[in-house]
Order: sequence, then structure tokens, then C-alpha cells
Amino acid sequence: MSEYLDLRGTPCPVNFVRCRLALEALNQNNTLQVDLDRGEPEETVLSGLRKEGYEIKIIKIEGSWIRFLVQINGSK
Repeated sequence: MSEYLDLRGTPCPVNFVRCRLALEALNQNNTLQVDLDRGEPEETVLSGLRKEGYEIKIIKIEGSWIRFLVQINGSK
């Protein structure tokens, strides 16, 4: 099962917090698809999630935004 979160236009660090809350609400083996502004939001959210052990798969890069998947596995 996959959930979707559109964080385009959401300021830092609110975008990271909303992403983390969405991840905490998901069950094991689910994915979270996120749309996020490029630049500082992209750097902040992706690096923060990677530091917490999440695997990120970038699936689309547009001029002003990026789309990625976060896999929820048994260790989270």
C-alpha cells in the first residue's frame, strides 16, 4: 500500500515534521510517496530521513520539485 503527501510550498522544518508524522502512521511494508520543493527543502528532508535509516528512491525530478518514495520496512 502506498500513501501520498504533497509538501510543495511547505516551509522548513514543517515539511520534515509532516513527513515524519506520515511515516510514523504507516504500517510495515508500506511506502510513502512525497512531492517536495527542490533546494533547501529537498536537502533537509532527504538528508534527515536518510540519517534516520529510511531508504529513499527518487522517481521524478521537475524544475521546481521532486517526487520520491520512502519504504517502510520491518525495522521502523
